[in-house]
Amino acid sequence: MRKNKVYLYLYLYLYLYLYLYLYLIMPFFTADLHVHTVLSACAEPEMLPELILERAGELGLDLIAVTDHNSAENAAAMLHAAEDTAITVWPGMEVQTREEVHLLCLFDRLPQALAWQEVVYANLPPLKNRPSVFGQQVVLAEDGEPLSYNDRLLQTSTFLSVDEVATQVQGMGGLCIPAHVDRPVYSIIANLGFVPPELSLPGVEISPLITARDARARFPQLARYGLIANGDAHRLCEMLRRTTLKLAHRTVAELALALAGEGERGVWVDGMRSGPV
Repeated sequence: MRKNKVYLYLYLYLYLYLYLYLYLIMPFFTADLHVHTVLSACAEPEMLPELILERAGELGLDLIAVTDHNSAENAAAMLHAAEDTAITVWPGMEVQTREEVHLLCLFDRLPQALAWQEVVYANLPPLKNRPSVFGQQVVLAEDGEPLSYNDRLLQTSTFLSVDEVATQVQGMGGLCIPAHVDRPVYSIIANLGFVPPELSLPGVEISPLITARDARARFPQLARYGLIANGDAHRLCEMLRRTTLKLAHRTVAELALALAGEGERGVWVDGMRSGPV
């Protein structure tokens, strides 16, 4: 009987701890989940890991994602540079689908991002980059030093559809988020006319040019999605602190739950709650 009471008290203690953590003291994190490095031909030479992290620190960011065009080759350098900082870096990329839609693909771990990179590279057209036209695509070593140039044309459409990207990224443990949905080019709404409701998408990204309130007014279909706002930074000055996340842990699975408004998790853009309406 006494042993049963001990188990009962232990159960109540654990329940109370979880309640307090999930409902009262779940931490908040500021984030910019759309940052390019020098691997993206359109990025400035200043987009190097140490400088990106320095800027993230100045902005008070807790969480950033490295999202180069159709490649994750500089993710290792970003993760290595962040090892002695309080900033979490998610490896990922910005994929351009065959419909010319940009999708953020976010992962927790580097091997996941590199495995996804293999899929993307297998679905890129066999075209070479033209640095004089598009710019150099600089691959960094783990220590952040220039290692080589990627001679693939990365800034182009893959053969993958929106549905294929969303499905495969989710199957690999990642999270797929349509990028800058309010823009007139390279966005899912501009190119498809709508966000396909059958896609397993917990949320969408709005560009630096619009507020969450204006995005919902302009695109009523966004009511069902959580919104995040990122810098889509190709320059250090374009990194932003607009998104605040309430997460149990700094994982993409937690981000998906926050975008869906699960439990006490949540997403705020410019200080306003931006979960599904």
